[in-house]
Amino acid sequence: MNPELQGREFPPTEPYLVGREKVREFARAVFSTSPINFDPAAAIAAGYADVVAPPTFAVVVQELTLSQLLAAPDAGIDFARVVHGDQRFSYTRPIVAGDELTATLTVASVKTLGAHSMVTAESAITDASGAHVVTATSTLVVRGDE
Repeated sequence: MNPELQGREFPPTEPYLVGREKVREFARAVFSTSPINFDPAAAIAAGYADVVAPPTFAVVVQELTLSQLLAAPDAGIDFARVVHGDQRFSYTRPIVAGDELTATLTVASVKTLGAHSMVTAESAITDASGAHVVTATSTLVVRGDE
């Protein structure tokens, strides 16, 4: 793993349009029972423009940025050796159907622990106006040779 990745910012992703059916599919996958995740009328009654994505939905957009990191020729990351170590979200507001989201990944840290490496990546996700929606932070563990 290349320690010089620390501090690198990748280019923003193409905009991702959050679809109502995608939100519903994700909500079913995480066993949500909240009506605001499925029913536009319930979401509107709760003060939202459309159905609200479950909090972990941000990984759908974050994955676009992590793909950039994993594909970087100088990253030195063998995906077959990657284990997901940690995931966190810091929200300004919930994601709702109709949002057009763009994400920018910054490598927050790279650490070596014996033969293994850990990389923490922060994906700042903004809406079409450029306003912050959520920052998704992942720590990936890259297993070294035994």
